[in-house]
Amino acid sequence: MQETLAPRIGCVKYVNALPLARGWPGAIQFDHPSILCQRLAAGDLDVALVSSFEYLRNPIYSIVDNVAIASDGPVYSVFVAHRPETIFTEIELDSASTTGVSLWRCLQRLRNEQSIECAAPLDNLSPLESGRARLLIGDQAIRFRQKFGEMYFYRDLGQEWRDGTGLPFVYALWLIRPEVGEPKRMADSLRSLRDRNVAHLEELIFEQKEFDAAFCAYYYRDCLRFHFGEQEKAGLRLFRELCAKCALLEPGNCDLSLV
Repeated sequence: MQETLAPRIGCVKYVNALPLARGWPGAIQFDHPSILCQRLAAGDLDVALVSSFEYLRNPIYSIVDNVAIASDGPVYSVFVAHRPETIFTEIELDSASTTGVSLWRCLQRLRNEQSIECAAPLDNLSPLESGRARLLIGDQAIRFRQKFGEMYFYRDLGQEWRDGTGLPFVYALWLIRPEVGEPKRMADSLRSLRDRNVAHLEELIFEQKEFDAAFCAYYYRDCLRFHFGEQEKAGLRLFRELCAKCALLEPGNCDLSLV
């Protein structure tokens, strides 16, 4: 009998992913979103919690229905930081991000804004130069905000998206490659895992060591959503439409292959 290999699973290495990944019975490979997207696209991973933009640009995957990392207002950990007393003309883009960078470009189009883009190194917690802004995501964004506090102004992209569209924004989804057998069984397991973790959120908050419990309670309960319902799907479809208008994607429909 041929041995069934365990699926190769990847997950973003941020605290916002813990309610979707904690307690998985097998191995999980953690990395930055942009790297995970590359590995999933190359077939080095079978299943991964990755940037929603990966599905929009490469819709070969099945989406695990009703599970996401999303927000319906301020998300806290996806923002553009700049000095409050200056107008920035250049923005450093987090090289770990794919969805966040695309979201920023769409929001600029909605606001009729422009800025010169340049790359920022990973894990960059250095102060900002005059006239520059920086887009940050995930744990790095949280560390930056907690390190510098009110020294900077933080343009929360989750809030700006909600203000501009009236819809939630979807940052990450579980995606399953087409060659994976029994995708619904995998999806059911991931949905059950989310349900268990959300039902025991207090345990997760006190188990993680990266950030203090009071912050995590606020972050998980007030900033993040972990489901992918009709409003989140509408937000994702609108994001795809705006990405096409910004020439980030080819024009087309946003057909969601759900499992």
